[in-house]
Amino acid sequence: MSSHESPAPRRRLSREDRLRQLLDVAWQLVREEGTEALTLGRLAERAGVTKPVVYDHFVTRAGLLAALYEDFDARQDQVFTEAIEASRATLADRAEVIATSYVDCVLLQGREIPGVMAALSSSPELEALKREYEAIFLAKCRDALAPFAPGGSISQAGLRAMLGAADALSQAAASGEISREEAQQELLATILAMVNRGRT
Repeated sequence: MSSHESPAPRRRLSREDRLRQLLDVAWQLVREEGTEALTLGRLAERAGVTKPVVYDHFVTRAGLLAALYEDFDARQDQVFTEAIEASRATLADRAEVIATSYVDCVLLQGREIPGVMAALSSSPELEALKREYEAIFLAKCRDALAPFAPGGSISQAGLRAMLGAADALSQAAASGEISREEAQQELLATILAMVNRGRT
């Protein structure tokens, strides 16, 4: 066989591209087999790489779960930020952006994200990470909504209640219990009620 007939060598992925590949395969694995099936060894097998490659990126299963949540949060944040910037500065528009973007992001990720979020509650470190990202999201919601609230402020308790409703409604929509539109409209009503609380 002459040299020009030799198969081309496999192109090595950059670290960033390899991470993206591993995350995509991990999401697919969770979608097809559930969060319990997600191990570093299984991910290496499905991605067609050696275990050291996967361990180099995530170190532990907890690190992999954290990376999946960060990946989901980054997409959610981008959608949310772009939608807020494109919306009109009214309570109705800002509340609708929050409601629709939150539900849509969860639905886009499908049934995988509830399993990953549940797994995050399995250790104090992962729970702390989840709380940190939630706090960032709630601060953005406060900034978007506070100008329309009585006194220009929204309580942390109100924001936490909104987030609880957002999670519950989104997961109900993801499981098919309610429609996307029902989830978004109920969340919108919850947000408007929270902001309008105290108005006469």
